[in-house]
Amino acid sequence: MRFRTLAAWLDWQAGLSPTAIALGLERVRTVWNRLGAPPLGGTVITVAGTNGKGSSVAFAEAILQAAGYRTGCYTSPHLIRYNERIRVDQVVVDDATLCAVFERIDQSRGDVPLTYFEFGTLAALCIFAEAELDAVVLEVGLGGRLDAVNLIDPDVALITGIGLDHQDWLGSDLEAIGREKAGIMRTGRPVVFSGRAIPASVRAHARQINAGLLVAGEDYRIEVHAQAWDLLSNDLVRHALPLPGMRGRIQVENAAGVLMALGCVAERLPVDQRAVRAGLLSARVAGRFEVRPGRPSWVLDVAHNPQAAEVLSDMLGDWFTPGRRIAVCGMLADKDAAGVARALAGRFDIWYVLDLAGESRGQSAEQLAGQLRPALGDTPIETMASMERAISEIAAHAGRDDVVVIFGSFLTVGAAMQCLDAASDPAKV
Repeated sequence: MRFRTLAAWLDWQAGLSPTAIALGLERVRTVWNRLGAPPLGGTVITVAGTNGKGSSVAFAEAILQAAGYRTGCYTSPHLIRYNERIRVDQVVVDDATLCAVFERIDQSRGDVPLTYFEFGTLAALCIFAEAELDAVVLEVGLGGRLDAVNLIDPDVALITGIGLDHQDWLGSDLEAIGREKAGIMRTGRPVVFSGRAIPASVRAHARQINAGLLVAGEDYRIEVHAQAWDLLSNDLVRHALPLPGMRGRIQVENAAGVLMALGCVAERLPVDQRAVRAGLLSARVAGRFEVRPGRPSWVLDVAHNPQAAEVLSDMLGDWFTPGRRIAVCGMLADKDAAGVARALAGRFDIWYVLDLAGESRGQSAEQLAGQLRPALGDTPIETMASMERAISEIAAHAGRDDVVVIFGSFLTVGAAMQCLDAASDPAKV
């Protein structure tokens, strides 16, 4: 075996490809064929979109699990442990399994320079192919058409909201980005669009390949009541559904898209109302408006683009607090920090911005502060060298009624989780 530990495998993979992101299916398809291209067996649901993918995957997984099906889920990126990316029956894969499958992939690839993401995607597919699953839920990493996940033909595709993100790879406008997301569709197979505004390019591609497109607000709608909601369409009606365990109106919209997608494959994967209710209430995604107990309140949200920041702003607007609102933000250099600041302007009394210069695609706290300043006006901005320093500073001076919101990147939220977990565990102090 090339390496004995998962950490060693991952460090090596990070430097194997000339670039961290290299879209295209040729490399990954070549290696998949060398691995025997084993069938996944179960019904495949592929999820693409700018925001809402992780929550949609979690809803699908939780509902299918509640219905008694064996599931495999592939998501990215991870927050703390790489293993989070691959789950079988909601259990993350262990180090030994990953090391073994990485060795198989390495032996099969020859001189093909796979990226870090492509290695992980092939690993997930190999694990799922051997697990005798009923359903496989795959989250696209970047775009759709040229993403490694698109190697697999889905039985139903789900596209969540589309916004401006990753423009260097996907295009500079929503129509271009929509074309990339639409690439997960397959001829004659159903696709659900659960976002609020569908680009014309998505409709055009569905029409061109004769995919059965179902659009939120057109082919199905939701009615939200005080403590419940209804999903209404010509072919699927579900009344008196509980509000999801994850917070926010956007989660009802994500859940509705998932239910429509599951309805498209109901002959193979029927789910009753009990399973739907249980899944809606139990589904969780770490780092999506995750509220940690304690005083002050700590909120973790991976919002890293303007669309996600608008959702975060709406949710903060619905949350009254007599204390201050404190932002802790760290973002990568290729993100629209100015757009995020505009979406959240006026929501916070003070911003602490973090230095991510040591990370791939990272930037310094000073650079980030400069991008935020035009939208934030006179709101104080403090630069911090690390998450540990920011949390220590805030914990020392925050009031019991304050709300601290940590956001901007998976890296930022992952670091916050580790710091907060260590602070709450006496054995780690």
